[in-house]
Amino acid sequence: MITINIDEKQVEKMFLDELKKQLDQLEHRHTFWDMKELCRQTCMSENNIKEKFFYDPRFPKYKIGGKWYFPAKECEEFLLTWIKKQPTA
Repeated sequence: MITINIDEKQVEKMFLDELKKQLDQLEHRHTFWDMKELCRQTCMSENNIKEKFFYDPRFPKYKIGGKWYFPAKECEEFLLTWIKKQPTA
């Protein structure tokens, strides 16, 4: 027969540490993406993005100075809608 003893204090500490880590990630989430981050978030190249959806008038983008900025939450919503409407092979 096997007996397992669990240190409840240690389990609670591990849980709280992981919870803090997850909350920190949410807190540090970007409000805006630049083109580099958009490429990273979509796993697409800049050329592919421009070819597929960049010029779609529904795609949220703002050019400030010489740089494009994309509201992260709005982009996520657009991208999820956009991908569902793409033809499948």
